[in-house]
Amino acid sequence: MLKKFLLVLLAASLIAIAVPFAAAQGGNDNQSAPPPQDNGGRHHGPPDPAQRTQELTNKLKLTSDQQTKVQSILESEHTQMESLHQDSSLSQQDRHSKMMDIHQTTDTQVRALLDSNQQKKWDEMQTKREHWGHRGQMGGGNQQVSPPQQ
Repeated sequence: MLKKFLLVLLAASLIAIAVPFAAAQGGNDNQSAPPPQDNGGRHHGPPDPAQRTQELTNKLKLTSDQQTKVQSILESEHTQMESLHQDSSLSQQDRHSKMMDIHQTTDTQVRALLDSNQQKKWDEMQTKREHWGHRGQMGGGNQQVSPPQQ
């Protein structure tokens, strides 16, 4: 009787251990999982101007007038970047240089719309962005970069 009880207990234990592993292996078929993030969460292609405007609105507390103007600036940047990406006559170095010029112009235009508190926050955001850009260039193209420690 004791042997039978131990066998049942052992079988129940094995089932209890195996069920979570089995669920983890094949249970994703009917669940909607979030889309995987490519390249460590980095964007591929230019971000949507409306989304960027919304992000800036949340971070900088933009007024409705500022939102309209910022979105217009970001749409212009987006259009210029799209044209630049389609221009196959430029070398990679020239394309990169022009992209940096477009970013700089956009940054200057957006900053000019902000009040002093917003400008301070904007400058902090730009410093972080530059820091990320340099880390990505130093480590090679395919390496994942950990977020900065705060």
